[in-house]
Amino acid sequence: MFHRSQRLLLRPIWPEDWQGVLNGIADEGVVRNLARAPWPYSAKDAREFTSLPCEPLFPRFLITRASDAQVIGCVGIDRMGDSGVIELGYWIAREHWGQGYATEAGEATLKIAHTLGHTRVHAGHFLDNPASGRVLEKLGFEPTGRIVERHSCGRGESAPTAEFVLDLAAQIATGEKRAA
Repeated sequence: MFHRSQRLLLRPIWPEDWQGVLNGIADEGVVRNLARAPWPYSAKDAREFTSLPCEPLFPRFLITRASDAQVIGCVGIDRMGDSGVIELGYWIAREHWGQGYATEAGEATLKIAHTLGHTRVHAGHFLDNPASGRVLEKLGFEPTGRIVERHSCGRGESAPTAEFVLDLAAQIATGEKRAA
């Protein structure tokens, strides 16, 4: 599955993308904001990640700049354990922070999630990463009011996390747009 937004091309992640993934994520400032990525992040980790099988209902995308195919980051939706809860996750390489790429990629991924039949998506951010919270709010996510401890492999410990939820069906039905 591919998706072209205004500035980005979201595409499947292929095994040969391991170097681009490694170049973007092998930064402690990026990894510490993720739950599942280890630190230090190695070439072996990148090869394993890019070799994961694709699940049609839970796509993961390489975020590339449409103008030159430069890897910006990754975005996707996935199940949270056996709970049936669907979660949006993303990371953006440090050199691309603050340029709106996370919001643009998130918006595209949520449209895809809705097309795939998902009606409710969860997300969260570590409290010491408020920029990610701003991205979620721009995407239309609402805070649940819950702060929970979530393990971060990159940190090697748990950290307080703000939980958010988005009712995709209601957002699409009302034609709500994200905040500017």
